[in-house]
Amino acid sequence: MIRVAEGSISGMTTAKIAITVPEDVLEKARLSVRKGSARSLSAYISRAMEQKVMLDDLDSLLAEMLDASGGPLSASEKQEADAALGLSHKKRRAR
Repeated sequence: MIRVAEGSISGMTTAKIAITVPEDVLEKARLSVRKGSARSLSAYISRAMEQKVMLDDLDSLLAEMLDASGGPLSASEKQEADAALGLSHKKRRAR
């Protein structure tokens, strides 16, 4: 039986690595672990890496979808969309 705990699959093959991180980031991660957000610093970092991999996968998927739909909107298409939404060109730039 495979059990999922804190985003990891129990019994999954793991690898030990050495990483270098800014001290302030490390201290914030340690504080989060002390507050109970993960069972260990390794679990905390593993979960963060899993989330980054998911975001990278999503970025790739969105890029593929954009490419399949003809690419980003042209300047004139953006202006047309703004006009349809009742936005002036100046308001769009101010955002």
